[in-house]
Amino acid sequence: MKLFEYKAKELMRRYGIPVPEGFVVSSPDQIDHLPGPVMVKAQVLIGGRGKAGGIKPADSVEEARKVASAILGMDIRGYTTKEVLVEKRIAVDKEIYLGVTVDRSRKSVLIMASAAGGVDIESVPEDKVLMAHLDPLIGYQPYIGRRVAKAVGLAGPQAAQMESICHRLCELVTKEDAELAEINPLVVTEDGEVIAGDGKVTIDSDALFRHKEYQELKEDLTPLEEKAKKLDIAFVQLDGNIGVIANGAGLTMATLDSLNMFDGKAGVFLDLGGTDDPEKVKQAMLLMEEADPKVILVNIFGGITKCDTVAAGLLEAMDEKSVEVPIIARIKGVNEEHARDMLKNAGIIPASGLSEAAELAAKESLR
Repeated sequence: MKLFEYKAKELMRRYGIPVPEGFVVSSPDQIDHLPGPVMVKAQVLIGGRGKAGGIKPADSVEEARKVASAILGMDIRGYTTKEVLVEKRIAVDKEIYLGVTVDRSRKSVLIMASAAGGVDIESVPEDKVLMAHLDPLIGYQPYIGRRVAKAVGLAGPQAAQMESICHRLCELVTKEDAELAEINPLVVTEDGEVIAGDGKVTIDSDALFRHKEYQELKEDLTPLEEKAKKLDIAFVQLDGNIGVIANGAGLTMATLDSLNMFDGKAGVFLDLGGTDDPEKVKQAMLLMEEADPKVILVNIFGGITKCDTVAAGLLEAMDEKSVEVPIIARIKGVNEEHARDMLKNAGIIPASGLSEAAELAAKESLR
């Protein structure tokens, strides 16, 4: 479960991490005072708010109300802004990236830090990012925080503040069953204070039974995500224009990686899991068509989910609603020959392997 920025910062404040003074509103009329010059920030669970016009400055109550009125109701990549955070503006001297997550391959907590804050960490060269694993038996130790401070160029009192924030962020991840706690940017102010300029926290959904306060939070879902949830279909919206239907998390991630190799970018992916119900496949295809991708890539390994089941669901969906975009299918496994016979006259482009399917989809998406 992803927390809104204001909720993430409330949690960080509870653990002793400095955050700017601020408050959240759902109507411009609720703004009756300011803690000084502020930033008005759309509360949506997706990046790119600033580029979309969802973060704006204000210097007075009247201006803050005007800005909030413009941002509230704004559609930011499929998410409607229902609340804004009105937060005291920070005089920025330096921006740092700091994140704590769980490295499943190492079975330990991982601290990530970079002096290149304020940008997506994925875009920072690996040699510019410090990766520090915690010993699962010993846990966090102060020397790790000092190592992080040195890596991002902090010394003296600022290094001490960084060490404290690292400690508290690791404590938050451990005690709150978080998959990720990220501060980007972690700001060094002109006065030499180190403070969380932004905040992102993702709680492990499988641990929600231990945290009743999170169970009561309503998820911020797009209309398509809401529909997928009701249909019990794993549905994720991304930045690209290729729709991906696959079965199983591993195969889905491999499909996304293969698309990246050919400069293709997924815009939506649906994970069918282990269904063997043609109706569910049909609903997934109709949902994908509604997402309006430029091309659809179907990558299925038939085991529990049989290939002919997938083919039947695809054909039923295409009979019910015309799909105007190219569909590329790579289907392997149980009853694959039968599935190919079913699909061969439906205008679906066959692919014998994942690389071929990904390359075809990438080329179609770039036309």
